[in-house]
Amino acid sequence: MRQLGILGAAILSVALTGCSTPKFSSLPEATYELRSASKYKIGPGDSVQIFVWRYPEVSTTVPVRPDGYITAPLLEDIPASGKTPTELARDLEQALSVYLRDPLVTVIVQGFQGIYPEQIRVLGEAAHAQSLRYIDGMTLLDLMIAVGGTTQFAAGNRAVLMRFEKGERKRYTVRLDDLIKRADMAANVDMRPGDILIIPESWF
Repeated sequence: MRQLGILGAAILSVALTGCSTPKFSSLPEATYELRSASKYKIGPGDSVQIFVWRYPEVSTTVPVRPDGYITAPLLEDIPASGKTPTELARDLEQALSVYLRDPLVTVIVQGFQGIYPEQIRVLGEAAHAQSLRYIDGMTLLDLMIAVGGTTQFAAGNRAVLMRFEKGERKRYTVRLDDLIKRADMAANVDMRPGDILIIPESWF
């Protein structure tokens, strides 16, 4: 765990290189609203249940391989990673139409690993530094509960949230100590897919 803290501190140091007095933007308070535009995308490690109406012999449940492909009856090496269940269902219908008449496919996802670019990563002085699947409506408080809070060595109010917006990397300050230790809900912010939270080590 101390190694993870050192790693997070090193990454933060690199991120701040060239900024003698970095000034990061602040995020607005959490809205607790669902992002209706966010649709789940299938990722490696998921399982997908493929139901083909009127053709039970080709209906099955298969895993998504590490390379993002699936293999099923009458189907070989169909790309699945990065697609929504509906998109994959339409692709399977097209592939099966070579062998079946008017196939109607429904895809049900199981496992829910998601794709890496949409996972949230927590580095540094978290109790359990890790990558987590983004869940619609997730806030910073939800994230900290999932990783078990911060360590005793954390400088929570110096934590930095890195986010990619329109192809540009932006950095925001977050106040973990105020949120966790002082129950200041004004310090709670909405999370987004692909966010990286870096919790540095305290200087003393």
